[in-house]
Amino acid sequence: MGPGSELTVAARGHGHSLQGQAQARGGVIINMESLQGQEMQVYWGQFPYVDVSAGELWINILHETLKYGLAPKSWTDYLHLTVGGTLSNAGISGQAFRHGPQISNVRQLEVVTGKGEVIICSQEQNADLFHAVLGGLGQFGIITRARISLERAPKMVKWIRGLYSDFSTFARDQEHLITAAKTFDYIEGLVIKNKTGLMNNWRASFDPQDPVQANHFVSDGRTLYCLELTINLYPEKADTINQEIEDLLSQLSYIPSTLFMSKVPYIEFLDRVHASELKLRSKGLWDLPHPWLNLLVPKSKIQHFANKVFGNILSDTNNGPVLLYPIQKSKVDNRTSFVCPDEDIIYLGHGSLSGPL
Repeated sequence: MGPGSELTVAARGHGHSLQGQAQARGGVIINMESLQGQEMQVYWGQFPYVDVSAGELWINILHETLKYGLAPKSWTDYLHLTVGGTLSNAGISGQAFRHGPQISNVRQLEVVTGKGEVIICSQEQNADLFHAVLGGLGQFGIITRARISLERAPKMVKWIRGLYSDFSTFARDQEHLITAAKTFDYIEGLVIKNKTGLMNNWRASFDPQDPVQANHFVSDGRTLYCLELTINLYPEKADTINQEIEDLLSQLSYIPSTLFMSKVPYIEFLDRVHASELKLRSKGLWDLPHPWLNLLVPKSKIQHFANKVFGNILSDTNNGPVLLYPIQKSKVDNRTSFVCPDEDIIYLGHGSLSGPL
């Protein structure tokens, strides 16, 4: 229609966008899930990858690649999102400290530009468009297909949780783990407020390290900090993995009576949020508005942030999740450099201070 049309176009994936990016007043909204059904192509070799439609859900990619013993390297905590949606943002979870966000694990894209051109781009080909589109919120073109790096996938993982009452100790342990040469495969932190029945809820799916002490743990309404970890289990490490976990945990300062462990299928851990979704849907709560905030906080300011926010804003009525965990800046797209130009570590904060989540 030409540059004078003022027609706006927005891509809509699974409808989880923030601040209306998947809306276009008086314009055209493209349902990206209409691209689902195009065949996924998994490629073996020294550097395996999968070619997928941008409208495909990550959970479907996981199911398909696991048939080959492979899986994408980096995830979000919720897998029922489209490839194009998360790649247009960042795609960050507990694996980002090692592999970077999802946008750091893409080899090639097919993009439709505002001029209607279909362009293949990568690090080597049309690199400016490639880097602009990844994390570009759909402002530089619409991703229609992606080539995503894969790695060997475990069948099972050891899933571990431990609690802290002191934020500085919690942060110090997280920073140690993300910089250690030998560490876990997933590292994430949660802020927990006034969850008096927490131990009983976890006991159903986790085995407490010391059941006697765990039975006597009382939160007293304190703000607690949860370190959530996993380590991949492979047959060739079966004889040494328990000692490896014990050695890693011995370096940490969590409250001993709050250590919980569980051995679960890899797919069950990655898709764990979906189980909560199903419960909320059954109660009619999933579609209620739940404000959500994402922040990048420099390491030098994180203690001050914790004192001001977690000490004052959280209330007894809060029942939303608050995630907080560090990542080395070198693992994140260079567009975050403005947050802390002179620091090596930034904290990723995600939270819903109200609502059903």
